[in-house]
Amino acid sequence: MLAQQLLNGLVVGGVYALFALGFTLVFGIHHLMNLAHGAVFMTGAFVALYSVLAGLPLWTGVLLAIMVCGLLSVLIEITAFRRLRKSGEAEFGAIISTLGADLIIMTFAQKISASEVLRFPFETFPVQIFQFAGLRVSLLQLFMAVSAFVLMLVLFWYLYRTPLGTRVRSVSGNERAAVLSGVNPNVVYFQTFFLSGALAGASGVLIGLAFNSIQFTMGEPFLLRGFVVIVLGGMGSIPGAMIAGLLFGMIQTLTAAYLPAGLTDAIIFSLLFVILLVRPYGLFGKETAGAMRAER
Repeated sequence: MLAQQLLNGLVVGGVYALFALGFTLVFGIHHLMNLAHGAVFMTGAFVALYSVLAGLPLWTGVLLAIMVCGLLSVLIEITAFRRLRKSGEAEFGAIISTLGADLIIMTFAQKISASEVLRFPFETFPVQIFQFAGLRVSLLQLFMAVSAFVLMLVLFWYLYRTPLGTRVRSVSGNERAAVLSGVNPNVVYFQTFFLSGALAGASGVLIGLAFNSIQFTMGEPFLLRGFVVIVLGGMGSIPGAMIAGLLFGMIQTLTAAYLPAGLTDAIIFSLLFVILLVRPYGLFGKETAGAMRAER
């Protein structure tokens, strides 16, 4: 049923948007790609899983995943970005250093899990189905949709309704002018990487619960899809990442449901190619891509 598939796509797309927001947040501030973002995503699922296996309630595992991934992302900023940023020529160096961080984190996860596919214990999340207007919605889907929506609202409130968010946007627009006005850019970098990691960790937990399949390589496909989402939405555009994430989720769900297996990625990348021919800077992008924006 088309309506059911669209609903499923919206739920999955919300998680893609959450993941892509963390990705584009770092790019919008630093103008650099964080290729360790997928490993941080994977770490969130691992932290929540092992928290539950240790006897802690799921909500505690979710909070721990958000905190641990936020701090892990900050550690990546300190070790892989800070010195490169001072050099002034960090684009290629950031790709290499964050790729190295990605491999290190994945190797730790591989050793811890013994390369096995791990799963949450049965009934970690209540299995409950609701029906309305001919649609079936599980309690887990509602939880995923509400969690993604609330976290995106919190991010928007933080960035556009608080003094700290104003400083973040000022550094994104012109770091030198922000420093002259008294803003400490290192504090802004700490905040943005923490938020980016927290969003990745939260999305990792949601995907781990949705598919109940957790492994050390689970972040790599999402890293590629997250890159597609931010390119499609417009590099550095917060609303673009949200809308493109939702579109990506719906397209992926519809192609998987109605077309032969294996064509999903081919169709998605073909659509991306066509859209970029018409909109070279993405749906919401501009020629001066990279600075974090919220189009109104």
